[in-house]
Amino acid sequence: MYYYENGRFAALAPLPLQESGPSGNPTFLFRRNPESCRSSFLVTEPAQLVAEGEDISWLDPARMVPCAGALPQPLLDAIQSRRLRAVNFDHPRFREIAAAEPLRRKLRVHILALGDVGSTILMGLKLLGGDCIDAIGICDINEKALQRWEFEMNQVAYPWDYDALPPVEIVDRRDLFRCDCFLFAASKGIPPVGSAVRDVRMAQFEANRGLVELYARQAREDGFRGLFAVVSDPVDPLAKVAFLASNRDESGRFDGKGLLAEQIQGFGLGVMNARAAYYAKQDPRFSSFLTEGRAFGPHGSGLIIANSIAHYDDAISQELTKLALTANLKMRELGFKPYAAPALSSAAISVLLTLRGQWHYSSIFLDGVYLGVKNRLTPFGVETERLVLPDALYTRLGETVSALRAII
Repeated sequence: MYYYENGRFAALAPLPLQESGPSGNPTFLFRRNPESCRSSFLVTEPAQLVAEGEDISWLDPARMVPCAGALPQPLLDAIQSRRLRAVNFDHPRFREIAAAEPLRRKLRVHILALGDVGSTILMGLKLLGGDCIDAIGICDINEKALQRWEFEMNQVAYPWDYDALPPVEIVDRRDLFRCDCFLFAASKGIPPVGSAVRDVRMAQFEANRGLVELYARQAREDGFRGLFAVVSDPVDPLAKVAFLASNRDESGRFDGKGLLAEQIQGFGLGVMNARAAYYAKQDPRFSSFLTEGRAFGPHGSGLIIANSIAHYDDAISQELTKLALTANLKMRELGFKPYAAPALSSAAISVLLTLRGQWHYSSIFLDGVYLGVKNRLTPFGVETERLVLPDALYTRLGETVSALRAII
């Protein structure tokens, strides 16, 4: 066991507890393979201190192996008050991670690519982000598109309160990571409307994989320390690609010198939740979702919509899941690309909730994959919602994790 005190690795100790961290709060040091877990997180359960790894049992603490013996009261108090941060001692940058302080100012957000999705995200952030965004930078290979959106977005304003909404600025690719939040909305190879492709999201994986690898490596080279938000499809595998690509040296060896696992989040589950709510409003059989339901998993195959946590009905949940999962195909049948709702519900709204430290849906690194769950970003790390999960729902979660792990 180890502890970290006053900015220095101290010595063997009964418990790895830092009594005075950068903000006077304790930090717990654990040891795990940096390639398979987050480098830091907010501790919400004592069992997390002794767990061998991070898996879906963390969503239902009653399923975790409990700590053996009593923990010191200061440690329990820190967990109860949500101010205990855990840091992986085996991560090569553990000192830097343990000493990091949360940002306490408006943030700069950059968006890569201004296609249908990127431009819609831009409009959402511009209109809704005045409280937490200082400026929005935009980058695209199409110079005319950049000029158009800079011109138009800076003409969106409240009368007589011309600084209420964040300004929009064109940024060069070399400056993409001079920001606090980077949104990867670049994409290529989207199947056209009317094509025979059924799994549109996975059809984009190989095409978009090379793109996200390119920018993840740039983030590594630039020493990026902000949030790397993946919006392009398939969101969840691409988030894993970004993590691996940014942490491998020239020989392909994982060295942990790139993006931290918790620096990356995938933003795709928000619209799946919103689609489930849409159908729940249409059919009273699904109405429990509006007050008791949850969404889990990826933005695509493997999605899980639970009609209720307390009164889970697997058949109803499976039916509602299918409706949410195929809603994009219905839009394509109408002759339109389904991008507006995802760009706003999954990206613009969810990213803003993230930056504000509020509960939202996004994919975080858990059990070796990026899995969509309800979570929030706190000054001490990401906090995931704790639930009592029915056995049938827990089994579905395990199947989804296995399917995601099989992709990458």
